Amino acid sequence: MISVAVIGVGVMGSAIAGRLLESGVAVTLFDVSTDKTATLAARGANVVPTAAQAAAAAQFTLLSLNSAAVVEAAVFGDAGVAQSATPDKLLIDMSSIDAGSTVALAARLRETTGMGWVDAPLSGGAPAAARGAMTLMIGGSAQDVATAEPLFKLLSTNYTHLGEVGAGQTVKLVNQILCACNFFAVAEAVRFAQAHGVDATKIPAALAGGRADSRIMQEFMAKMALRDYTPTGRIDNMLKDLETVQASAFPKRIPLPVTSLITDLHRMLVAGGFGPADSAEYMRLFDLAADRKG
Repeated sequence: MISVAVIGVGVMGSAIAGRLLESGVAVTLFDVSTDKTATLAARGANVVPTAAQAAAAAQFTLLSLNSAAVVEAAVFGDAGVAQSATPDKLLIDMSSIDAGSTVALAARLRETTGMGWVDAPLSGGAPAAARGAMTLMIGGSAQDVATAEPLFKLLSTNYTHLGEVGAGQTVKLVNQILCACNFFAVAEAVRFAQAHGVDATKIPAALAGGRADSRIMQEFMAKMALRDYTPTGRIDNMLKDLETVQASAFPKRIPLPVTSLITDLHRMLVAGGFGPADSAEYMRLFDLAADRKG
């Protein structure tokens, strides 16, 4: 039986842990907020009070956290993963953080404990995680990635080994550039269609298979048209990733004019209190503009 410690059970971590439980995996959980673990405990997960205890109980330690600083604290802080790390265990980081931090943290863990590190950031959101249908972008040694392959097969329908540690995080930022720009393009298109009296819920079927088609349009255009704000992700998490993109682009003097604009629009939403909200709530910017116009 595969045994997995899941550290961080927010929206994504909970969906991942739920999928693992449904697949018959032995799951041990740790989160600083015990409220988040109760539902999963009722489904058979073992909940422990520290990250070190979680890692000690499992072959794989899977992280689903919000920033490089939080990842570092979970691994190297008091009662962190490193305290129970051994060379026969493997850490899989599904958080979205910068590649530089990933490389440094992975090297530190291997040097001090012998434990390997694979970065496997994801795309598809919580619904895909719950179905085991995520897309994973993977960085790590060939041996470590091969070791983790049974777990990747349970969680995803598409996983690609892109290179050494850090490569997965770089491609995740590419993913976020494309997703963020596409989300706003879909929201803008919904507003344009509705202003002209067109039922925007019919557009995904009308454009299916054409060059404008995309997974985001198929999943979110009707959701935006109906102002369905059911949570599937968080705007502030996207902003965090877009700011990582900009920080990574600056030293290389890479111009990102479209991404920079989209980043500022995310900042506006977060400043307005919509950080925890779903990406469908991008529509609020367009609705606000329409209301002001009268």
